[in-house]
Amino acid sequence: MTPREMDDDDGDDEPSSWDDEDADDYSVPCPYCRREIHEDAERCPYCERYISDEDAPAPAKPWWFVMGFLLCLFVIYLWIVG
Repeated sequence: MTPREMDDDDGDDEPSSWDDEDADDYSVPCPYCRREIHEDAERCPYCERYISDEDAPAPAKPWWFVMGFLLCLFVIYLWIVG
């Protein structure tokens, strides 16, 4: 037996954990566009949407919320100064 064959033979007769048939197990359909993506992907490379809500960035605040907050601050300022 050559040294190369000795390195390849680890004494384990079980099949390797990576087979070509198992390649499909690592892809899942995107919940939005239904294209096959890697199961550990945070974002779909096709539709660019985040797969889970935890990974998605926080949505922007609506303009009326920001304006209402600034208006409240202005009223408090006028109440303190005035």
